[in-house]
Amino acid sequence: MTSSFEVVAEPSRRAILGLLVSSERSVGEIERALRLSQPAVSKHLRVLRDAGFVEARVEAQHRVYRLRPEPLMELDQWLAPFRAYWSKHVDALERHLDAMKQKAKTSPSKPRKKKR
Repeated sequence: MTSSFEVVAEPSRRAILGLLVSSERSVGEIERALRLSQPAVSKHLRVLRDAGFVEARVEAQHRVYRLRPEPLMELDQWLAPFRAYWSKHVDALERHLDAMKQKAKTSPSKPRKKKR
């Protein structure tokens, strides 16, 4: 069984997921949007479907794919501690930059000497 991380590690599959965030898409729409061949799109959609990231329904003679959020929620839960780690560091950087900006506003400017 392929892990969720292995599934989303492939750039074309991430691109397909990115397209499906906004709306359902047919295989042809995905092909045109990503400029991939029909066999390549079908292969990636099969992997995404088998992993539970997408589901398909038949509409006339087309399969229309839509995103299933559950596997993405699992990834999000796994990423949560890392997000908190980076958030803490980004917050510290923001405070440091704010302090530097405030110090620059309150410090008198020194005239610079011209180079000859």
